[in-house]
Amino acid sequence: MSFSFFKPSRPKTPQEVVKAIRDSLLALDTKTVVEVKALEKALEEVEKNFSFLRGMLSGDGEAEPNADQAVQLALEFCKEDVISLVIHKLHILGWETRKDLLHCWSILLKQKVGEAYCCVQYLEEHFELLDCLVVCYDNKEIALHCGSMLRECIKFPTLAKYIIESACFELFFKFVELPNFDVASDAFSTFKDLLTKHDTVVSEFLTSHYPEFFDIYERLLTSSNYVTRRQSLKLLSDFLLEPPNSHIMKKFILEVRYMKVIMTLLKDSSKNIQISAFHIFKIFVANPSKPQEVKIILARNHEKLLELLHNLSPGKGSEDDQFEEEKELIIEEIQKMSRLKNLQL
Repeated sequence: MSFSFFKPSRPKTPQEVVKAIRDSLLALDTKTVVEVKALEKALEEVEKNFSFLRGMLSGDGEAEPNADQAVQLALEFCKEDVISLVIHKLHILGWETRKDLLHCWSILLKQKVGEAYCCVQYLEEHFELLDCLVVCYDNKEIALHCGSMLRECIKFPTLAKYIIESACFELFFKFVELPNFDVASDAFSTFKDLLTKHDTVVSEFLTSHYPEFFDIYERLLTSSNYVTRRQSLKLLSDFLLEPPNSHIMKKFILEVRYMKVIMTLLKDSSKNIQISAFHIFKIFVANPSKPQEVKIILARNHEKLLELLHNLSPGKGSEDDQFEEEKELIIEEIQKMSRLKNLQL
């Protein structure tokens, strides 16, 4: 008598797992989506397959994940165009499936064959998929999932470079001010990563697109939204003060237009914004090569500026002394400007 039905089933190969995922995603076609019962069944199959994939990539609690299998899964994802399918079907997938997908996404992107990250290489050959992920911020149902996937992509310089230089990058200036707070905050996190993760990429971009970038960035600094003003001001300080961007900073602090924006922020009702504005304003004032127009504005407004600065304090903290020292130096410099005789006020 045969008892073969008691034998454990043969483990699925990476090829079989990815084929099952691909087939279940393809089953989410137009006809299925409009039929409630058919859609529920198809989504259950997708969820089951992604749950299995997560187990293979992360281990099941009893066994550690197999590194060779993880590489094979990544290779199959690329070979079968499942990366493309996943992104295009993301809006249909259920919550649990999306959660498993996010977990698997970061692991798959890290898989290397030799010196190459195979999934990153696939995205480099299909850059339009990154555009799709960016545009998904307009869909609040999947915006946070797409944001997480984008930030994983941005960890790789070539993918970050594509996004920051693409036409879609400008959309972030809209997304960070979306009415949905969670989506806007997530978009700003992605925006920040794009401008801070890869020094060389950012420096090259700002050098090539200086006028148009800061034209639009000024809108964030002057936004009526407090969170937008505060976050964008802090981010401006972060990327301007990076050593590779020193030439950008030197150019920025020569422009009266931007100094006026920062001076306005010094008067903001928020103390946090005032402090952040001071840390940029001090660079304008301390610049030993200030243009004549900058000197004139500092001299003309010295009374109001001195009053603002005398009342400005970061509060109690370890950085208190340094702040006061810097403030005194800036006050002295402004007083010096006000005494210059050769300025045409």
